[in-house]
Amino acid sequence: MLNIQFALDYIAHRINAKTRHGVHSPFVYKLIDEVIYDFKDKPEYKSIEELRKNLLQDHRNITITDLGAGSQLNNQKVKAVKELAKNALKAPRLAKLLFRLVQYTQPKTLIELGTCLGITTAYLAKADENLQVITMEGCPQTAAVAQENFNKLGLKYIQLEVGNFDERLPVLLQNKQQLDVVFIDGNHRKDATLNYFNWCLPKVHENSLLIFDDIYWSKGMKEAWAEIKAHPQVSVTVDLFWIGLVFFKKGIAKEDFKVKF
Repeated sequence: MLNIQFALDYIAHRINAKTRHGVHSPFVYKLIDEVIYDFKDKPEYKSIEELRKNLLQDHRNITITDLGAGSQLNNQKVKAVKELAKNALKAPRLAKLLFRLVQYTQPKTLIELGTCLGITTAYLAKADENLQVITMEGCPQTAAVAQENFNKLGLKYIQLEVGNFDERLPVLLQNKQQLDVVFIDGNHRKDATLNYFNWCLPKVHENSLLIFDDIYWSKGMKEAWAEIKAHPQVSVTVDLFWIGLVFFKKGIAKEDFKVKF
């Protein structure tokens, strides 16, 4: 039933979403034109996608510690790395978009909740090798494979934190003066998602970007996304169905956009 609702949500989104030509906001038009619809290949993509291919052939089994809402596909405690690579990793098209969003926003610091096997983290980090990337993962054995992958790609400037987001994120945020980019891809529950959003709010600034993954994953996630869009500090949101972008720009009208991707 859940998959049927997800499909219906996707169809509705495709019907209602716009391309760059249906958007009248100069800021969002530029974002769509220069970032979201920039499908040109980039040299940084190659090594990460080669690693993805290797992970899809990795028969090792690891024990999953799932602190979030779990998987809709396979909730077994022991999973093969290749199954995680097949079902849990961001598709190349989406991971490449995250790379471009980081290049566009030029953050000094980036926090990711939900490392998984580290493929998306690698895209985020490769966007700017001077960027401080902190990624958090709840499962120790998954995190260990991610660290292997960072080492293979030569990404030595990624700080990998292992533990419960609800416990570790508030401590991490206490030591940050401001947040530039935060990618929230873990614990797909309404209350948890809203907690992460509210914890981040005191540290956001005009150029901050919060990215929420799987905003149509469940009824609760759709409700969380609706509350985030309505928050008075939020000025612009872009709903790409797979992810939602949240901006805090000053001096522009509050507006929500659905964009085909």
